[in-house]
Amino acid sequence: MASSFLSFSLLVLAVYTADGFLEYVVTRCVFNSSEPNDIELISSYYFNKIEDVRFSSSLGKFVGYTEPGMKNAEAWNKGPELATWRAEKTRYCKHNIDIDYQVALTKSAQPYVRLRSLTPPSGKHPAMLVCSVFDFYPKRIRVSWTRDGQEVSSDVTSTDELADADWYYQVHSHLEYTPRSGEKISCVVEHASLNKPLVTDWDPSLPESERNKIAIGASGLILGLILSLAGFIYYRRKARGRILVPTN
Repeated sequence: MASSFLSFSLLVLAVYTADGFLEYVVTRCVFNSSEPNDIELISSYYFNKIEDVRFSSSLGKFVGYTEPGMKNAEAWNKGPELATWRAEKTRYCKHNIDIDYQVALTKSAQPYVRLRSLTPPSGKHPAMLVCSVFDFYPKRIRVSWTRDGQEVSSDVTSTDELADADWYYQVHSHLEYTPRSGEKISCVVEHASLNKPLVTDWDPSLPESERNKIAIGASGLILGLILSLAGFIYYRRKARGRILVPTN
């Protein structure tokens, strides 16, 4: 079972109040399998683009984030609204996930990873690695770093999932670090298309620029040998076809 999360949302209600403010409710089902314990129902109530109240099935209650929202949450946690939203996890989420999760798996595309080094833009650390993940579907993905088996939580920045305009996505994660002798750094990718996390280890034996120089030099050497061999064969053929004229 993949450990990355999928989700789908439903806009339940959107209305303008008498004074022109927008109120709406968004319900989301977040899941990484069709098992009930792997499903979370989140219902968020917004007023003027600010989240006032949220119901989370993981907490089993409403939580307020503004002063009016806290008052509403307190009242709803004592009223019939609480039982109604607790039941929605099974009625709405479980029913749809049983269908959508299988569709996501059957139409998923596995990512491939390119790991490279770059010069960091700042002077905080002398080295930076970039983990680029390409051609995956669906969109939701998790990219993380480990250093000697421990997940790195600082000096990591990542882009959003970027659409390739062909139903696939790409994402790029950057790790700035100070190298240590004998360490092992890995990029870890978790996605719905994978049965287990995809781990790519960094090989610091040669900087990428040096590997490119070696590759270019080797290609030039091979091309030179081919041209030399072709010239030698041409010369031998011309020599065999030459007519020798005896001299007096």
